[in-house]
Amino acid sequence: MLGKLLTRYLKRYWPLLVTIIVLQFASVMASLNLPEINADIINNGVAKADIGYIWNRGGFMLLVSLGQILASILATFFAARMAMSAGRDIRADVFARVSGFSEREVSQFGAGSLITRNTNDVQQVQMLAMMGATMFVTAPLLAIGGIIKAIQTDVGLSWLIAVSVPLLLIIAVVIIGRMVPLFRRNQAKLDDVNRIMREQLTGVRVVRAFVRERIEERRFREVNTDLMVLGRNIGSLFVLMFPLFMLVLNVTIVAVVWFGGVEINAGNAEIGTIFAFMQYIGQIMMGVIMSSFMAMMIPRAAVSAERVTEVLDAESSMTRPENGVTEFPEPGVVAFRNVEFTYPGAEVPVLNDITFEARPGETVAIIGSTGSGKTTLVSLIPRLFDATGGVVQVGGVDVREADLDALWQGIGLVPQRPFLFSGTVASNLRYGRADATDDELWAALEIAQGRDFVEAMPDGLASRIAQGGTNVSGGQRQRLAIARAIVHRPRILVFDDSFSALDLTTDARLRQALWRELPDVTKIVVAQRVSTITDADRIVVLDDGAVVGVGRHDELLVASPTYREIVESQLGVDA
Repeated sequence: MLGKLLTRYLKRYWPLLVTIIVLQFASVMASLNLPEINADIINNGVAKADIGYIWNRGGFMLLVSLGQILASILATFFAARMAMSAGRDIRADVFARVSGFSEREVSQFGAGSLITRNTNDVQQVQMLAMMGATMFVTAPLLAIGGIIKAIQTDVGLSWLIAVSVPLLLIIAVVIIGRMVPLFRRNQAKLDDVNRIMREQLTGVRVVRAFVRERIEERRFREVNTDLMVLGRNIGSLFVLMFPLFMLVLNVTIVAVVWFGGVEINAGNAEIGTIFAFMQYIGQIMMGVIMSSFMAMMIPRAAVSAERVTEVLDAESSMTRPENGVTEFPEPGVVAFRNVEFTYPGAEVPVLNDITFEARPGETVAIIGSTGSGKTTLVSLIPRLFDATGGVVQVGGVDVREADLDALWQGIGLVPQRPFLFSGTVASNLRYGRADATDDELWAALEIAQGRDFVEAMPDGLASRIAQGGTNVSGGQRQRLAIARAIVHRPRILVFDDSFSALDLTTDARLRQALWRELPDVTKIVVAQRVSTITDADRIVVLDDGAVVGVGRHDELLVASPTYREIVESQLGVDA
């Protein structure tokens, strides 16, 4: 998964990648030549007290060092640029994929997990791309080149490399092997923390209303502590690895000094040669340590890449037709033909054999007991779900064959729980039509019975709205959502129990304004209150997912026992 993901994105930046490799190669070659120049200065310049030679070779050594530093800086700069661009592209693709998900896929992954995958998981892959770009060439070249140079410098001490390098590799393999399962669990724990945090923030009113603050704090503390313990275990392995590496490195250098001193006394080596050998040992160890560091990052990034790839490879159940219909022969007409819908994994359908029609200018109300399938039914109109049987038509076209943008352009949906975005009143109302004028916004607010409270706000249309609309009341939020749908200028307005937070007087005024100002718009109203729908052109009565009555209020009072029971429970027997 990791290789597939990195190949998928980094191949877009192959010129940068080639540049980075060339710069790294130049930097490593300079590093490998510096000890040799240094040894030459010590053996020939210092030993013979030749100041001119020292200045000559020292100046050359300084130039090589500056070239190495410049190459390293440029390689790091380009690597960071490439990795950050790849991270941006991955996040954009994940966001685009999630935006195309239906409610089914969002529920399957979970909102908290999707956020984690598009932030922390992408960051892990991004960091590996950056570190890999800077170390992928440097680490093996330093290790292999250092070994070759060290053997060329002093064959007699080469056995120290044969002992220390395998020992480092054994330490790395053992510790990294224990890290892999911990990294996988760590990402799952991050999901849990984000999920609980999100639940507590969005449900803060419920938490306070039921005095659950302490319980929720304890619930968050438990998952947060689990994440802390897991992070501590991972950190302990990190802490253990580097001291062990440094121990091996220092012991090896001490051994070089010891056995090198023996060779110098025996006249088999010069001081500069032993000094160069020590530098090569340091470079070899650095190459192995860098490789080990990369190896530690790979398991965590692999887990994250797997989670990101799951989202990128997920197919939405709401597929866009290749040549979607953009022209609707019957604008404003909504028709259900023997529609059936079953949730994935459910044994029985939520909706069964639903058939009715709404014509332009008509108001069709949908009523039924809790759980009868009202919200599911209206969710099929803008194709938030796809019917598992029958046909849902909008404008005379099967919604599965319609171009989604064209379909949504003609529908204004006011959901059961209206959501407002952080910004201003105006930016929320213009969400469906960015070019709407202030006069059009005020006109929509007038219809939605929201003009009075918006005018009373400090800045009117420019007043701030918090994320989710938490700084306005439930009734104000519903009216702003209704006004937003009106600004959209749809041919079909769908109200999913959108008047529930309004008092009866405001509800009546709003409905009268809707019918008066939007006479040609098809209105489909899901309601719990009978008073909201008594003047509807047609009322569809649902019971246990099936239509048990269709007609006007007076007709259904006589013909439908289910509707009569609902009316009597709300308005009394004489209704």
